Amino acid sequence: MTALIRRIDNGTVYLEISGTQMEAVMMPSDQSKSEHYSVGTTIKVYVKSVGATNRGTRVVVSRSHKDFVKRLFEIEVPEVKAGLVKIRKIVREAGYRTKMAVYSDEPSVDAVGACIGQKGVRINAVVQELGGEKIDIIGWCADQAQFIARALSPAQVNMVKINEDDKTAIAIVPDEKLSLAIGKQGQNVRLAAKLTDWKIDVKPMSAAPELIGGQN
Repeated sequence: MTALIRRIDNGTVYLEISGTQMEAVMMPSDQSKSEHYSVGTTIKVYVKSVGATNRGTRVVVSRSHKDFVKRLFEIEVPEVKAGLVKIRKIVREAGYRTKMAVYSDEPSVDAVGACIGQKGVRINAVVQELGGEKIDIIGWCADQAQFIARALSPAQVNMVKINEDDKTAIAIVPDEKLSLAIGKQGQNVRLAAKLTDWKIDVKPMSAAPELIGGQN
């Protein structure tokens, strides 16, 4: 929904939902760390909850919730809204990076391409709304090793060795792509692990022979 910022008190943002007289509150934990909010500004928000209090209806909104990203893609991508492209999972560190796994049951539909749009127009609209937050669109697949490799985007992955027993994986990447795969302060591999539900250890190609036991 669209809302107007009415006041800010001790970090908590109070808004008026457009077209209503209803006040909404956005707590610090529901704010994107990369954004600055100003009184009089109109912004989009995700409604987390609506409940009754002694003072009336309490509406809690968010811009850091992962479902805020989902709603933005539903707005920008007709295939998502129509259910042709399905969002499997979203993980997010608001203000910095989001990873979203998508798929389609229709063979003719390119789920990743639909979310990106021609020349990136669709994903760029979402990125702009999120203040430049990076978004990785990942094609979900049942092959877990392949899915893990995709989840480490934008890094190139040479191979993934998985251990089904304890759901751990070793991802081998070119030496020069190691820092990209891990990400700043480990963010990329951390989000990839959350997206896939696997514990992922990223290693450089130079360490591959002893790690994979001579397998190619």
